[in-house]
This record gives sequence, C-alpha cells and structure tokens, in this order.
Amino acid sequence: MEDTIKFIREKIGGFIPEIGIILGSGLGELADEYSQISIPYNEIPGFIKSNVQGHKGRLVFAEISGKKVVMMQGRNHFYEGHSMQEITYPVRVMKKLGVKTLILTNAAGAVNETFIPSDLMIIKDHINCMGSNPLIGPNDSEFGERFPDMSEVYKKNLIAIAKKSASDLGIDIKEGVYLANIGPCYETPAEINMARLLGADAVGMSTVPEAIVANYCGLNVIGISCISNIASAHDRDKLSHSEVIDTTNKSKEKFKALIVKMLSNLKD
Repeated sequence: MEDTIKFIREKIGGFIPEIGIILGSGLGELADEYSQISIPYNEIPGFIKSNVQGHKGRLVFAEISGKKVVMMQGRNHFYEGHSMQEITYPVRVMKKLGVKTLILTNAAGAVNETFIPSDLMIIKDHINCMGSNPLIGPNDSEFGERFPDMSEVYKKNLIAIAKKSASDLGIDIKEGVYLANIGPCYETPAEINMARLLGADAVGMSTVPEAIVANYCGLNVIGISCISNIASAHDRDKLSHSEVIDTTNKSKEKFKALIVKMLSNLKD
C-alpha cells in the first residue's frame, strides 16, 4: 500500500481527489472526456490489469463540476480468478488518497419485470450471492472495524441527490435492489426466478465487494446500474456481452449526464 500511494502521488502531485467513481462496462468514456492525468493499472504497484471488453484499465484524475475526482476506467472481477481482496484493493487506495464519496456504476440485467434495457436504476440495497466477502482475513483497524454495520451502505442523502439530478435532467430513473452473483455465466431462468423471490430488481457480477469495502472504510456510497438486458433468456434471444456493451453505448449519454449532474449537486 505504501508503494502504491507513493507511486500515485508522484504522478498526481498535489491533486487530492474527494470523490471516487468506478466506471462499469461501456461507461469509460466519461473518463476519456475529462482526463487530466491517467495511469494504466499495470504501472501501479499492487494493481492488476483489467482484461474485460469495455474496460480500459486506467486510473484517471480530473476536475468535473468543480469536484476533484479519481475514476477507475474499468474494474476487475471475482470471476476473472482474482481474490476479493485484489478486486477491492483500489477502494482502499482511494480512501488513502483522500476520497470521501464513492460512486459505483455497473451494467446489470433486469429482474424487475417493469424494467427495460437502457433504464438507469439507483441501488438502494444489495444482496451478496457471491459466496465470499472481501473483509475475510485479518482486520486492518486503520481502515475500519472488524464487524462493520451494513444497515445503510447506500446513503439516503446521496440517493436523494441522484433522484434530484435525474429529475433536473428529465430522466425517469428507477430504484431497486442489486443482487451480485459470481459469474461469468449469465443466470438461468430458474436463478432469475430465485433472485426475484429474494427481492432483487437487477442482477450483476460486480459492485457489491466494492460497496462492502467502501462502507467498511467509512466512505459515502451511491450506486447506479444501467439496465443492459432482460436477465433471463427464457422465451427470448440468447444473452451476450456484446448486447450489454451495445445497450450501455446507447444509454451512455444520459448516464454520463447524470453522473456530471450528481457531482454538481453534491455539496462540498
């Protein structure tokens, strides 16, 4: 961690980010538009390279809407064979760099039958079905306590800001529960029925480990999903990652506008 922080600070000088953003599949264009300083993951000690289509794999520093921001242009996933600790390491790094608020984004499949592809959904809570937890192992009290409270991972005040920002832009935004599975295969129709019975509105393969660690570290967390497909392929065409990328590309302009507006509406 000391090597990581020293390396990054040498690259960014006196830039101290206050807000972190993790950009999911197909959403990395925001970082391209505002990039002031970018560092490939494979150059940063302790980071692992992102290998998923739609994830460039860079740490990008920029000022957006008057806020100093660090963006992860792509994330790593548990299904790639990395450990939970490896995929959430960047969240701890953000905490060390000075980040107070973390905006998590992803592409997700709709479980709620009223959702359609290209909808945006505010994550109000999550269900961890990944069979593991990034806090397993020795606890580092410098970051957080052994048994962190999880009653309000996604902060209500940030949810209110997201709703206001969507209203300001005329975006009909949804709100729901995100269920995380390991992946990399998509869910069966029976698994989607199970997710629906559990109370999920959308399902994906990321975000929850990062949210757990961010909450543990005392960061204020907000999550936004881009609904990229109907989760179960029952009675429809087969699912594919290209469909996910295609849908996020179609909805990326309103997604980017929402993130920028949220940053504008966040109080210092």
